[in-house]
Amino acid sequence: MKSKLALLIMLLVCSTPFYAHALSSNNIPLGAPAYDYLDKLAAFGLISSDFAGIRPITKAEAARLVKEAEKSVVPEAKTQLAQSILSELKYYLRRELSLYDTPAAAPAFDVRPVSEADARFVFLDGAARNYERPVRDVGGEGVFGIGAGLRPVSPTVAMQRGSEGTPLFENNEGTRYPQGSSLDARLSSEAHLGGNFSLLVEPQFISVPGELQVRFNKGYLKAGGGWIELEAGRDANWLGFGERGALTLSNNARNFDQVKLSSPEPLNAGFLGKFKYALILSRFDKADTASGERRPWFYAIKGSLKPDPTFEIGINLGRQQGGPGVDNSFISNLQGLLGGTGKDNSNSVAGVELRWRMPFLRNTEVFVEYSGEDASTFWPIVESYLAGVYIPRLTDDGKNDFRFEYFLGNNILYTHTQFAEGYIYKGMPIGHSQGGATQDFFFRYGHWFGARERVTVDYIRTFRGNTGRLAGQSLESKHAIRGAWLLPLSDRLDLKATYGWERVNNLNLVGGTDLTNNLAVVEAMFRF
Repeated sequence: MKSKLALLIMLLVCSTPFYAHALSSNNIPLGAPAYDYLDKLAAFGLISSDFAGIRPITKAEAARLVKEAEKSVVPEAKTQLAQSILSELKYYLRRELSLYDTPAAAPAFDVRPVSEADARFVFLDGAARNYERPVRDVGGEGVFGIGAGLRPVSPTVAMQRGSEGTPLFENNEGTRYPQGSSLDARLSSEAHLGGNFSLLVEPQFISVPGELQVRFNKGYLKAGGGWIELEAGRDANWLGFGERGALTLSNNARNFDQVKLSSPEPLNAGFLGKFKYALILSRFDKADTASGERRPWFYAIKGSLKPDPTFEIGINLGRQQGGPGVDNSFISNLQGLLGGTGKDNSNSVAGVELRWRMPFLRNTEVFVEYSGEDASTFWPIVESYLAGVYIPRLTDDGKNDFRFEYFLGNNILYTHTQFAEGYIYKGMPIGHSQGGATQDFFFRYGHWFGARERVTVDYIRTFRGNTGRLAGQSLESKHAIRGAWLLPLSDRLDLKATYGWERVNNLNLVGGTDLTNNLAVVEAMFRF
């Protein structure tokens, strides 16, 4: 099956018509400084056509935004911080900026044996929380907290699955660091075939006590660009506005193999405004459960619309469907596609989101996402929420910013009866890192000394078991403080130092079991 799927992927890549006037380029890794740079340029009013709900973005899309920023005429453009950010982006995107308007001028073959290299030392004194626990599900919900009975009242017990991975180090593409010292190195290599095809390969080397792990972290081939691009391989994705987590799909779990059709750059939807989309198809690795083997297909759909430069509206869908151990008849698959019966063969997380940027408040942003877990007899209605506010210019010079996010995961978020392992890949949630049946508060203050030097301080307050507790379970609570300092050591070498501390009470909902975790990370980042 894998060989047939791989052959189909390659045929699709080679046969898909690409946009003749667009430049193919690789993705900017999630968590790269370029995203913070673009957010800050938007805060100064230099760009307004950016989309935040579909990431990663391509380097060509970032180049388009840089060109937009250069054409903007606003007083903030003269600030030292904005100019230094633009300078950094111009270096990072030098290929894409030089070819963006003339993609046909791209060399027939262009290879960069090492485009980026990261080396990370991690010291952990502590242990990860285990999400495996039963939760009470009473049913009977309404929509947006209004009404009742859209889902039957049938008290049952669901099972939450997974792990948080590494304490104080969420959204790390499934990498788990054990107690003690670890080394983690990642190397990225790029190649381009004219202006129409791009290739990236990223191996990862992890040294833990007594073991060296070698992992194929990323690797993909891309065709096209502009309004249509086809990507085949292994990559990370993020669907949503959150910084700490995303309800439908994030890079919290290990990257999985996929075929992805998307619009790297926005389409003109006429009077509706600008539009972007992403369609992702994958198949999860085999998971053996008490009910037998499970190897479901997975697909995600995201559409984002900007009817006005200050508003972004998104629709998210992530779904596991079919595979061994479930009913794969035509009727069951059709019900799975439509969703909403107790007999279908799918497990869905779906929702809507809204982001509003307010120019009259220094481009402060507020965002909210409503999401429903797959629910019997009706379209997904079991409610989870993610909401927040981002103040990118706490002070007029843009050197101080603040972010707050709130996450409320329903009791049965990421659970399912037929897919007993839940909305999980390689033991970790593919959505929000904190899992279901959880309440999480995230605060971040940041100060920029310059484009490549800044400090962030986080405070995190998390509860598990505030709803849905069973007899014998206690409320788990966590206080966490984390600080990071990014500074340049040379023209192309940056150093990032992070320290985090947290106190967990009633660990894994066991009363009287407390834990203190300490995490220290030193990371060197090379940009070639």
